[in-house]
Amino acid sequence: MGHDTEIFRHTISVLVDNEFGVLARVVGLFSGRGYNIESLTVAKVDDQDNLSRITIVTSGTLMVIEQIKAQLNRLVPVHKISDLTVEGPSVEREMALVKVICNGEKRVEALRMADIFRARAIDTTETSFIFEVTGVRDKVKAFIALMEPLGSAEVCRTGVVAIRRGTETI
Repeated sequence: MGHDTEIFRHTISVLVDNEFGVLARVVGLFSGRGYNIESLTVAKVDDQDNLSRITIVTSGTLMVIEQIKAQLNRLVPVHKISDLTVEGPSVEREMALVKVICNGEKRVEALRMADIFRARAIDTTETSFIFEVTGVRDKVKAFIALMEPLGSAEVCRTGVVAIRRGTETI
């Protein structure tokens, strides 16, 4: 497969004004052009300058990724864009809450798996657990998959947050 047709996964961090409609404009840019969003997280990161950080995990050909970055750059409320996939080493994390309803041996096994994955039981009843698991996307997906046969009833995931390593900042 050539680079012009090969699909790549990129994590893009966007620093924007924290104002009404900005997130809708960013999402609209993606949906209007048929670009895929695998994960999107947003939160206010600077009270003084009233800025939010949007972390978008997207996929496409290298040409599509470049188009996405160029079009994001043209949006007025966008201050800075950082493609964490290509701009040097970064750290990515995702968090999930996983509700598992089980009894007996399955309960023991769920606790054992949680221990292996360093997941925390943050709520427990006689017949259920809610586990919190944090890590790279694949670790979170693996934990969720292992909980399914044990009685996984509900999953809530945050999406990816990411930051560059070292002294460079967005």
